Amino acid sequence: MSFLSTKLTLDEIIEKMLNTVEVSKEQIFEISEQSREEYESLQKELKGIQDTVTTIIDKSEKLEMHARFARNRLAEVSRHFKTYSNEEVKKAYEQASDLQIELAVLQQEEKQLRERRDHIERRIIHLEGTIDRAEALVSQVSVVYNFLAGDLKEVGEMVEDAKAKQQFGMKIIEVQEEERKRVAREIHDGPAQMIANVLLRSELVERVRSEDGVDAALGEFRELRSLIRSSLAEVRRIIYDLRPMALDDLGLIPTLNKYLNNMEEHTGLSIRFTPMGKRLRLPSNVEVGLFRLVQEAVQNAYKHADPSEVHVKIELKPSRVIIVVKDDGKGFDMSKSEKDKSFGLMGMKERINALNGELTIDSAPQKGTVVLIQVPLEKAVEE
Repeated sequence: MSFLSTKLTLDEIIEKMLNTVEVSKEQIFEISEQSREEYESLQKELKGIQDTVTTIIDKSEKLEMHARFARNRLAEVSRHFKTYSNEEVKKAYEQASDLQIELAVLQQEEKQLRERRDHIERRIIHLEGTIDRAEALVSQVSVVYNFLAGDLKEVGEMVEDAKAKQQFGMKIIEVQEEERKRVAREIHDGPAQMIANVLLRSELVERVRSEDGVDAALGEFRELRSLIRSSLAEVRRIIYDLRPMALDDLGLIPTLNKYLNNMEEHTGLSIRFTPMGKRLRLPSNVEVGLFRLVQEAVQNAYKHADPSEVHVKIELKPSRVIIVVKDDGKGFDMSKSEKDKSFGLMGMKERINALNGELTIDSAPQKGTVVLIQVPLEKAVEE
């Protein structure tokens, strides 16, 4: 089989896989949204049940007191039966009986509400797990989709010999495994710990209600909701790092601005962002490619250069995009870097080649690093 026919077959397989992955991602997202809607609805119902149970308990206590008085009255009438008229005896009996029935009805209603409350609490815990798993799956599927849509296609286009393909593919797998480990660590140290804390706190709610009362239990529930919100925010941050949804909705400049602000907040690294030129919407593949190039350049500076500041400047012209990423870090020896052929640099070159652009890196020990990216444009729409 010729290389051309092999490449066509590979492209067809990748296209089918992309379609399947995209459909799966949408279905998982729908499950997540449906679970979140049910979760919010159950939270509202749980609050209503808690308020109703509190009201019933107050009412039961008052009714119990009246029922006790009625029973005492009936006992008094029974002891001195002959001194009371038939009408007074009948009235005392009926009053005691009616109050006892009403109290039994209230107690039954309270029991049913408690059972419903327990069911809702179990369902909420289950939904939390479903939402977390669904969002984790969405992020994993996004990684797979980006891998298929970007890196793997670039590999198929740029590598022409089977041995090089195998070596390059193995390197990609290694990087993907490292990325999975990083994401797993973030999930374990962030949302997973929060969710474990939520489970522990949820088990304490019933004990707090029994020992300290309903108000204290409601306080625990409020803290529980706060923990859940924090966990969801952390999961969404992880998903955003993997594939920012804002890139499709807002475009390159706002998404880069948000990404760099988030990175500055989470790393403490000082990052300046200077957008220039008109606000243009670029083809989707160009926006994704440029975003990844800036992301790789900034992360490389943070991980390896130990800079005090990184400056990202981007200029959008109708026919060209120019991006400069400059840091004041420790720099590196360009000749040694070329010999080492770091995979990060190889990946950036693969992306720039796919965009028919140019990548220039200028660095020296203790002199910082300047990354210059230039990409020609064919179709750009002014916002």
